Amino acid sequence: MNAELIVSVSGIRDTTRDAAIEFAGEMDARNVRLSLLVAPRLKGKYRLVDDPATQSWLRGRRLEGDAIVLHGYDQAATKARRAEFADLPRHEATLRLKAADRVMERVQLRTRLFAAPRWDASSGALAALPGVGFRMAFGLTSMLDLERDVAQRARVYGIGEGFRAEPWWCRALVMGAARTARRGGVLRLAVSAAQLQRSGPRQAVLDAVDLALYHGAHSDVYRWESYPAARAA
Repeated sequence: MNAELIVSVSGIRDTTRDAAIEFAGEMDARNVRLSLLVAPRLKGKYRLVDDPATQSWLRGRRLEGDAIVLHGYDQAATKARRAEFADLPRHEATLRLKAADRVMERVQLRTRLFAAPRWDASSGALAALPGVGFRMAFGLTSMLDLERDVAQRARVYGIGEGFRAEPWWCRALVMGAARTARRGGVLRLAVSAAQLQRSGPRQAVLDAVDLALYHGAHSDVYRWESYPAARAA
């Protein structure tokens, strides 16, 4: 059984867009689709609504087959050293999700897929997602179908945004990715657009993708599969 390869890029904004565009070109050359993790607000007072160039690029990538995944609202820590959705109760998570959903709809990037910053969502946040219309939640070690309440186990191998980026970690990522691909599992590779601006981390992700493809992995994106249509009697 061939492995399934899912490559995601986060932290896409005005200052990292060029690196994301270049990386997307590398993936296009390999026939690998991307899952683009998008937050309406980021550090440094960044607002997606004020960045039409990034909006346009993201919309174009989705038309070409990439997936858009909501990646938090503003990624601000709600408690010291904890990611935005890591400790939120259901009510507070709902407010943030609704605010993010409104922005994504406004910029024509609305999605029913959610990955919390640093892949860390509290039980309250997970409980809030279906009420706001989300169908899939992607965590560090699983992919949860919120409508069916079924989780598929698969860990993330990442660089940046909560993951290390030192040379030893990059080497470990490449080796771990190769093992997963050989075993025919679901290989989830994640990289921040900021790390794609550095030659070492960028090359490590490219090497991991190439090894996965060498072992027969096929490209996929984060998605939700609808229920099969009922057959007529």
